[in-house]
Amino acid sequence: MAKTKKKKEILSYIFIVIGAVMASFSVALILLPNDAIDYGTAGVAIIISKLTGFSLSPCVLAVFIPFIVAGYVFLGRSFTFKAALGSIVYTIGLDFFENVPFELNTEHFLATTFGGAILGAGLSLILKSGGCIDGSEILANIIVKKLGDKTGRNYSMTPFLLLFNALVYLTVFFVIDVTAALLSLLVYIVATALIDHFTDHFEAVKQVTIITQDPDGIIYDIKNKLNKTCTIMDSRGAIAGNNNTLICYVSYFELPIMKEIISTHSGSFSTVSTIDEILR
Repeated sequence: MAKTKKKKEILSYIFIVIGAVMASFSVALILLPNDAIDYGTAGVAIIISKLTGFSLSPCVLAVFIPFIVAGYVFLGRSFTFKAALGSIVYTIGLDFFENVPFELNTEHFLATTFGGAILGAGLSLILKSGGCIDGSEILANIIVKKLGDKTGRNYSMTPFLLLFNALVYLTVFFVIDVTAALLSLLVYIVATALIDHFTDHFEAVKQVTIITQDPDGIIYDIKNKLNKTCTIMDSRGAIAGNNNTLICYVSYFELPIMKEIISTHSGSFSTVSTIDEILR
């Protein structure tokens, strides 16, 4: 069991590296030469680079570092290590690919769509592996976590991500030019469509349903490690007999911790589903 877990963890790091290389390739060799930019904090770094004339990779690293530090403080060491790995590989990739002679001789619209698809595929690999290379996602996750801890409610990251990226594109619109803003918006639409498909709407609230004969131990761990509570229902299995069904709501980035909690309690299993809306 421990060996299998270690293999999965190693694979997750490999996928994060591959995803970050794909993302940096797309941005440096396809999107930027075709007047489009990445979204999120990478987009902020690109805007700074264009306005100041500074090299792109140091700008990306300078923008990412505060968010990575904040992630370590509020979201834990495991998540932050993967986020830092992805961000470092992405930054190195940008620096490397900026010096690679490559030209995609096609219309800006087609190149931007193709680049957005590669970017989305790379980011999907990173997110499914428990990583992250965008500070806006870290910021949204921290806000959601803080609001949840304060109010006891569960919030989606979608409004915060949309607001952040709307501000980025408005800045591009007014500071750079209209074409760059529209092409960048196309990148966002294509990339997020792929991410939503492969991660099942990572920004939405996730419902975890746990069937267990050790409810007290799991509830204790969930409260201790995630500061979350559960709904408890009595249930009965055809073979296992009496057990309990626990329902808990978490964010996408809290799922790895939840999986780890469940794996430490033998005889427990769970399902995860995406929640579009919670009515109160």
